[in-house]
Amino acid sequence: MVHGWEWGVPMMGLMWLVPLLFLVVLLLALARCLGFWPGALDRGPQTETPKEILDRRYAKGEIDKEKYEEMKRDLNR
Repeated sequence: MVHGWEWGVPMMGLMWLVPLLFLVVLLLALARCLGFWPGALDRGPQTETPKEILDRRYAKGEIDKEKYEEMKRDLNR
């Protein structure tokens, strides 16, 4: 046998996989860049309202009920 010939026939049958995989990766990257993929585009920071921030801080226990009520009154002025 010629050196390397034993791998020639099976490998030739699978050579189409390399360009196919490259094409799939390229299309997935393009889809992500164009926004067709979930979470693809950074929509920037999600802004919370002052009331939502206050509610979150109270829920996390960062402030007590008295401080929460005081700050909520200040927001409603």
